[in-house]
Order: sequence, then C-alpha cells, then structure tokens
Amino acid sequence: MNLRVVHVKDRAELKLAFAIREQVYIVEQQIDRAEEFDEFDNGSEHFLAYLDNKPAGTCRYRTTDAGIKLERFATIEGFRGRGVASALMETMTKYIELSFSEQKKLYLNAQVSAMPLYAKFGFQSEGPIFLECNIAHQKMVRLLR
Repeated sequence: MNLRVVHVKDRAELKLAFAIREQVYIVEQQIDRAEEFDEFDNGSEHFLAYLDNKPAGTCRYRTTDAGIKLERFATIEGFRGRGVASALMETMTKYIELSFSEQKKLYLNAQVSAMPLYAKFGFQSEGPIFLECNIAHQKMVRLLR
C-alpha cells in the first residue's frame, strides 16, 4: 500500500480534490453544491491524498479570526479505513506547524461520526452538537505547539 499526501499546487490537483468532495459530500451525503463549494475555496490551502497512485481523499485549511479552521475532510468510500484521513491530518498539521511561527488554535466542525478520528489527534469537543447541512456536528479544538 502506497499512501502519500501532497499540498495542492496546481489546477489539475485542485480539480481532483474537488471531484472527491463532489463524490463524498454532494453525491453520497446529498449536501447542496452551493454549501459545499464556497467562497473560501480560493483562499484555502488544499491537500490531496493518493492511495496506490489513485486520488483517495482531500482536506483544506484556512486562517480565520478564531484560529486555523480545518475543513472538508473527505475520503472516497472505497478507500476508507486505510489511513487516508489520518495521513491527511498528519501532513496538514505538519505543514501548518512549519508555516506559522506562533502558537495557533486549530479548530474544526466535526461530523459526530468522525469525532473519534479527530480525538486521536488531540482535538477536544467544545460546545453543543449542532446541525450543519442537516448533519450533526460538534466543534473540536486543539492548540498547535
């Protein structure tokens, strides 16, 4: 099994990342396209995971007034349970560590079903469970550094 994660550098890779999000969020979870592809895509840093040289997962982060928001974690169904999301999280957080010199708060709105994954990386739940796109979520936070 060959698993690698790259920082998206060009339109071709971004197109692959968007295709994964389309499959997972719009087709599988039936999220409205306007909710999934938003005004933050252009200002975000995107990552793409390949498993055996096939696009398998993606995620992004962006800087906000509240810290660094990790978003849009998506793994193609056939690649789930094979470490793709963990590799994305590890690579992205290492990239963030190298990109920012000061301590940063990382946060995300986790689908409740994915919370155990984020907890493995030191994220702790904060606040009440809420609905986003009709899916139960909870904010999770952790300090970087």
